[in-house]
Amino acid sequence: MPWNLNGTYLESCNCDAVCPCTTSGLTAPADHERCQVTLAFHVDDGNIDGVDVSDRSVAVFVDAPQVMADGGWQVALYVDASADDGQAEALGKVFSGQAGGPMAALAPLIGEVLGVERTPIDYRDEGRRHAVRIGDAIDIEIEDQVAPQYGDDGPVMGLTGMFHPASSTLTIARSTRATGNGVYGRTWDFTGGNGHSAPFTWSA
Repeated sequence: MPWNLNGTYLESCNCDAVCPCTTSGLTAPADHERCQVTLAFHVDDGNIDGVDVSDRSVAVFVDAPQVMADGGWQVALYVDASADDGQAEALGKVFSGQAGGPMAALAPLIGEVLGVERTPIDYRDEGRRHAVRIGDAIDIEIEDQVAPQYGDDGPVMGLTGMFHPASSTLTIARSTRATGNGVYGRTWDFTGGNGHSAPFTWSA
């Protein structure tokens, strides 16, 4: 099943910036008892086994042990409600890891699938600010960080050499808004916490 996707991603979690999970390849303890993270992806251009999935979004919520490498993750998958049945099925296979690619490397860490939902996903990139609203459940905005000495137009801080499904190069960001409401029994406000963003290019 050949496929390729190009787009952008954002992430928000309950760790303080910068997240020790990300910078340690998932082997260092998170800042809190559980690591709860949302990864949202917008596909600018993509084709999965002949199905055009351009301009569609997907999000993954993870509730993991403090050391993510220990596995036993609880995961929920959200697929853009604007996707038709064929697009939703194709995106589900890629973002669950069934079709290989970066997400397949994380599949052995998953202990429970909380659910798979089709819901409206509003994803926006606006310069250093990136935002996603996932139905009525999750609302996130992050801002890529710039050293104060450079001013608002300075270079964005980044991490390189990362073990991460989206990209090996990520921005350092903080959430200006990060709330969850009734996400499989979970409600939170992680505003001010860790964030990342990056373009992604995947294929298999």
